[in-house]
Amino acid sequence: MSAWYVVLQRVLQLVVLRLRSREFKELEIVVLRHEMAILRRRTCRPSMTTADRVFLAAASRLLPRPLWNAFLVKPATLLDWHRRLVARRWTYRRRPGRKPVSREVRELILRIARENPRWGYKRIVGELKGLGVAVSATSVRNVLRRARLGPAGGRPGPSWRQFLQAQARSLIAVDFFTVDTIWLQRLYVMFFIEVGSRRVHFAGCTAHPDQGWVTQHARQVAWTLSERAEPVRWLIRDRDHKFTRSFDAVFQGAAIRIVRTPIQAPQANAIAERFVRTVRSECLDWLLILSAGHLERILTVHIDHYNRHRPHRSLDLTPPNGLSAKDDRRHQDYQHVVQRDRLGGLVREYERAA
Repeated sequence: MSAWYVVLQRVLQLVVLRLRSREFKELEIVVLRHEMAILRRRTCRPSMTTADRVFLAAASRLLPRPLWNAFLVKPATLLDWHRRLVARRWTYRRRPGRKPVSREVRELILRIARENPRWGYKRIVGELKGLGVAVSATSVRNVLRRARLGPAGGRPGPSWRQFLQAQARSLIAVDFFTVDTIWLQRLYVMFFIEVGSRRVHFAGCTAHPDQGWVTQHARQVAWTLSERAEPVRWLIRDRDHKFTRSFDAVFQGAAIRIVRTPIQAPQANAIAERFVRTVRSECLDWLLILSAGHLERILTVHIDHYNRHRPHRSLDLTPPNGLSAKDDRRHQDYQHVVQRDRLGGLVREYERAA
């Protein structure tokens, strides 16, 4: 475009320098001015091509500013056309700027910001740096602004579901259920279940759950719970008279607060009640119990299956103890799957052969 502009300038210069008679020039000027007056009477705006704009812009550089009223357009329009021609002549490629944030990094920034509403831009940058992601605080701020998430303190806190899930890790529930033997003897089973992980702790079974028996098994479970990485803070139990003061004192001494459910409200301890239904429907309703020792052996095997192998819908179909190390999904060998019978085939577990 700039080459054409120079050529047109040279051609116009030759036309101006061309020898013509003065009378011919004046007549030509009068005719052209009359044609201009006729064109200006038109109500619609005349359309111009790119070549028309280039020609008029080049001609404006040869005529003095007072004579520009001869053009169809305003002087400001001629100057704008000329600036565009100059800009095209001296246009350079843009230098590469900062690399944009990828979609994966943006999603990670939004996830961290939503899960930690009290974290500021610098705190998020530091967390990303520990993950091997290098971004600036300005980039984090821009990503959050586009997602309509404010700075620290301005983002919404955790939902009720997230709050309850976080509190569930420090909750444990205890309950009793009864089993009648083939000799019509009633046995009492005491168990503990972690609300967050659904892991069951079998305390024991007896025909006479007196104060000494309950307190002794409470101590054993309290010792087991003390080995957890996250301590238990609350124990949920009903108002059964078998939970004596000495039972509560064992857990209170371990800094565990006792929460008693309302009267005749089994749904207040729903996690424990659901386990009772599971152990009955999957195990106890299909067996004849001979004695307390027999029941203890059966419950030990079933609870081991419950914690180690049985999938749970509330845990995304994983067992409470998580998948074992040998469950490697990279080896899709479905031809070598072995069956393991437990409790005489009442419970079956399937595993890949070693």
